[in-house]
Amino acid sequence: MPLLAFDTATRATTVAWQSSESEPALEARDDPPAGQRPRHTACLLPLIAELLKGPGASFDQLERIAVGIGPGTFTGLRIGIATARALSQALGVPLVGVSTLESLAVYAEHAYPRARGGPETFVSVLDARRGEVFAAAWSLTHSGLAPLFGVRALSPTELAELLAGTERLLPNRTLAVGDGALAFRDVLESSGVAIPDDDSECHRVTASAHCRLAWSLPARQARDVHPYYVRLPDAELGRRALISTR
Repeated sequence: MPLLAFDTATRATTVAWQSSESEPALEARDDPPAGQRPRHTACLLPLIAELLKGPGASFDQLERIAVGIGPGTFTGLRIGIATARALSQALGVPLVGVSTLESLAVYAEHAYPRARGGPETFVSVLDARRGEVFAAAWSLTHSGLAPLFGVRALSPTELAELLAGTERLLPNRTLAVGDGALAFRDVLESSGVAIPDDDSECHRVTASAHCRLAWSLPARQARDVHPYYVRLPDAELGRRALISTR
């Protein structure tokens, strides 16, 4: 069951092709340099085309599409999900929505093999701007990752307090990953969580991790897959603020 996965919830554009669940995924990505805007519109379709040049990869074989539904940037999510819906409808292929935060946790869980003294809880943290982060946490169980607390938007200090006050979180056995963990390292480390080095691959959203999740998620019609914004976009907040001042 060949699978195409991609994500545009963050500044990165990441795409993966996996021929079957037992085979490694092939990935292509674009990471804009610091200070540059995301290049989702310019890069997403060319990255998909690049992967389709590989052996055994073609739209004719595709049986499922997976797309990151966020949380993340409003514009990025719109681009990714609109592209996924268009491909799903044009090719007659079912669509799967993947949590961008859960994908981060899944990648980190695979990067840190189970071992005595290893991470037992994985916290995914994305920089949400406006002085906030998007975050969610999962606990390691015998059967995989189980939700500890769901997706929410909060300040880094509020997240640190939440982590410090959660009885099931053990100091230095909880791993925080994502660009939000990097941006607010000092605040979050004060709660007792560990954060990988800045250059760790665990901080990058990867479409290959989307593939790991997508095999077990229910396939949907294109119209039934929606972005998970968590909070209102800046434009809507500005509109409401303008109305309130009239």
